[in-house]
Amino acid sequence: MPLRLDSAQSDFEQRFSDLLGAKRESSKDVNDTVAAIIADVRDRGDAAVVELTNKFDRAGVTRDSLAFTAEEIAAAAVSVPEHVRAALQTAHDRIKAHHEKQKPQDHIYTDALGVTLGSRWTAVDAVGIYVPGGLASYPSSVLMNAVPARVAGVNRIAMVVPTPNGEINPAILAAAQIAGVTEIYRIGGAQAVAALAYGTQSIARVDKVTGPGNAFVATAKRQVFGQVGIDMIAGPSEVLVIADGSANPAWVAADLIAQAEHGAGAQSILVTTDEKLADAVEAEVDRQLSLLPKQALAREGWDEFGAIITVASLEKAAELANRIASEHVELAIDDPQSLLPAIRHAGAIFLGHHTPEAIGDYVGGSNHVLPTARSARFASGLGVLDFMKRTSLLGCTPSSLAALAEPAVTIAGVEDLDGHGRSISIRLNR
Repeated sequence: MPLRLDSAQSDFEQRFSDLLGAKRESSKDVNDTVAAIIADVRDRGDAAVVELTNKFDRAGVTRDSLAFTAEEIAAAAVSVPEHVRAALQTAHDRIKAHHEKQKPQDHIYTDALGVTLGSRWTAVDAVGIYVPGGLASYPSSVLMNAVPARVAGVNRIAMVVPTPNGEINPAILAAAQIAGVTEIYRIGGAQAVAALAYGTQSIARVDKVTGPGNAFVATAKRQVFGQVGIDMIAGPSEVLVIADGSANPAWVAADLIAQAEHGAGAQSILVTTDEKLADAVEAEVDRQLSLLPKQALAREGWDEFGAIITVASLEKAAELANRIASEHVELAIDDPQSLLPAIRHAGAIFLGHHTPEAIGDYVGGSNHVLPTARSARFASGLGVLDFMKRTSLLGCTPSSLAALAEPAVTIAGVEDLDGHGRSISIRLNR
């Protein structure tokens, strides 16, 4: 049974705090194991990657077969049913169109003193994208990582995807082909992250690694950060639905189930102003779960991590939403725009009864790589800016340098950095 809370109850604050603090990931410490894998890949390169891949994935790879050939990619893409390929193309086109609007513009100006200031944006040279390929196989993740990188202007995209028992969902390779990714390696786990970060004889190093993965992948990304950039550390997926009496309980229940079926600690929470809706949704979730072909995973997630919270007002619901800072927030109310300004902390917000979170997973156009585990308080979802960096520009004329010299030299003196001051004042000598 899901947790039931009422904000009017005297023990609500304690129980809500317990909900926020509940651990939804395995507590198994993998740091030492991952550190050893990374060290091995750095030391032995391809040999370590091949050995570890065959050990963990039983993939039967050799150094010569680490990379998918162009012929293998093309054959897999052709094998995908036409309606699936058409759906992937639709998703690609919408993701691309939306992310093109995120591309920043250079900004250069001259101030009143004659100083030139500005910012210039340039793309990262090489990016590695990690795509799950085990229990979770998501061609949509290929598009969500590769498309914004392409829009940003990244020249080289290297994709890694595990192939347990030598098998891969051909839709993964079809999505890569649609997104223009041609460098694809049949490797996963911490060894794949290490190969991308440090390079091997066959795999050139990259500058940034993005994409979700299991605990070993997440830990590897933590450990290589600094050597390369990373997007974020992805935790269990989560959805928060804010609903009032206008919501359809069957629709809300379906959205809660859709998140719970991710498993691995995924969490679904309903916050509602309507007690009758709360009861109806709980009953509807139970009914719909019984109809789900693979119900065990979703039912376990709902029973263990699900929650239904009743509140007195939508304003209170927004307050709790900001404390939860969920990856996904649905506003299942008639006028979502009225509540939107109150939601400050969310990875993505879905507006109104006809915007299920799942549409954002695939074809809405927005990115589904989003901050989890309350990190939406300070982090954003994946976008074009994650594949670009800003360079500051500054230029002084003789007169503008003279105007700024005195305060600059003064600050250098306060910091006891006389060399700094001299590098300024020396230019003023006649």
